[in-house]
Amino acid sequence: MKNPITKGTVATALMMLVTFACQDKFLDVPATGQLSGAQLTSKAGLDGLLVGAYAQLNARGFSQSASSFNWVRGSVSGGDANKGSNSGDFNALTPFQTYGILATSGEVNAKWNAMYEGVARCNSTLRSLASAGSDVTAADKARISGEARFLRAHYYFELKRSFNKVPYVDETKDYGTGIEAVPNSADIWPNIEADFKYAVDNLPASQGAVGRANKWAATAYLAKTYLYEKKYAEAKALFDQVIASGVTSDGKKYALNTNFQDNFNAAKDNSSESVFAIQAAANAGNSDNANPDLVLNFPYNTGSNGPAGCCGFFAPSFELANSFRVDANGLPLLDGSYNSAANQLKTDQGIASSAPFTPDAGPVDPRLDWSIGRRGIPYLDWQVHPGLDWIRDQGFAGPYSPIKFVFYKSQDKVLTDGSSWTDGYSAINYNIIRYADVLLMAAECEVEVGSLATALSYVNQIRSRAKGTAYVKTAAGANAANYQIGLYTAFADKAAARTAIQFERKLELSGEGHRFYDLVRWGTASTVLNAFIAYEGKLLPVGYTGAKYTTGKDEYLPIPQQQIDSQGKSILAQNPGY
Repeated sequence: MKNPITKGTVATALMMLVTFACQDKFLDVPATGQLSGAQLTSKAGLDGLLVGAYAQLNARGFSQSASSFNWVRGSVSGGDANKGSNSGDFNALTPFQTYGILATSGEVNAKWNAMYEGVARCNSTLRSLASAGSDVTAADKARISGEARFLRAHYYFELKRSFNKVPYVDETKDYGTGIEAVPNSADIWPNIEADFKYAVDNLPASQGAVGRANKWAATAYLAKTYLYEKKYAEAKALFDQVIASGVTSDGKKYALNTNFQDNFNAAKDNSSESVFAIQAAANAGNSDNANPDLVLNFPYNTGSNGPAGCCGFFAPSFELANSFRVDANGLPLLDGSYNSAANQLKTDQGIASSAPFTPDAGPVDPRLDWSIGRRGIPYLDWQVHPGLDWIRDQGFAGPYSPIKFVFYKSQDKVLTDGSSWTDGYSAINYNIIRYADVLLMAAECEVEVGSLATALSYVNQIRSRAKGTAYVKTAAGANAANYQIGLYTAFADKAAARTAIQFERKLELSGEGHRFYDLVRWGTASTVLNAFIAYEGKLLPVGYTGAKYTTGKDEYLPIPQQQIDSQGKSILAQNPGY
């Protein structure tokens, strides 16, 4: 059973010092519901503050688009998926797929506020730790400060790659001591590095709760930070350590799961592939303890024959589905021909569920049907996907349903929380970093400063796992589609290696919130995303009306206008193009 260290929400109490101009001692009553300084600086109090910092990872209380999952910005803006549902439902998300985001967007402001709430909770923990009680040992101080600084680095990493220039505030600044006057003019990568380095040096290799960050999670995240900065040699050195010696917080050697799909199954959470995850638990007394990130992202109107029944968001794109097409050797079509008339997947777009339909018979990567729900293919253990009947508006969303992070029928009300309006609150963790991601990031570094042969071996480990994974089967036990996957024999040169690795990230990590950020850091966003719009827009013209990615603007979200108005233009400068 998963330890609930990061489950649920924690309200962080603010201490108020009240002085009464009265000599009646009976009036000196502490405020009800407030915590004293001694309570907050005890070991239990400090751990409570720290749990509150963990609890903000998925932005509870803000918006789906604000979570560290990043399914909206990372996957919808990245072309993995369409917003889904229909044009009128939660239409504040539509600009994320058309690159029409405004500085006044409430979703943008929610991301800013949610991540800074996480920073504030980390800073509160560190400030209280400075006055730690006598029951807090030196080892406790190292661990608590290491976890708090790891989490703070994560929140700032999210802010940096989302907004670029953001104010950096640590535990030394608070209201009345300059926090309101911190500009967003400085590059905060050095601050993020410093926090992760501190975490590497101070966190233990094993933790009492599997959900806590450990030394190896910090090492992997520091390496990821270096990769974003294009410090390939520094990143490679750390990835080498993680691959050779890294273990999970409960001591399992990092390794790929035998089956690809186990990464999205609540019953398999906290596996050897989980480097750092947002924890979730169902039936723990409140749906807030479960995973709220994808509660809208289930097939629509399924009734009891499908999961949750709401609401049709996060529909995988035509372009992503086509990307799983393979050649005669089981290799991806790296020349982009997967979108051609000859290679694009056959779909049931515009075809009634009552009408005859035969699924695509061509060769496809077996990860396709563990990543995308499609007509005529078994949808986990629920039933064969019926197509149109499970899609709210095909003309806006397309024909596909998400399947990653969807619970099995056998898990309903066991690993989902039925206490709220939907069973969509599940116990499925979200891996912020998983080992497959580590291998592919390490492969990038090997191409730039190491060995093409080593890069090849890392990519082929991912593909070998996909080849050996349990394939989706029909009721009769046959493969549900023509699954084929092969290994690369060699990379001809660095350019070929980069192309293969980048495409492998697209396939392996689809729908996990990475794609947009990858395209931006590779410098390919404009080319790839405008080509995506040209293709997807012809099939879903309503959803992509006016869509265009603009270089020099759309790499980053606008600084929320509400924040600029609150602090003043002399403090916060707007990003270019907004």
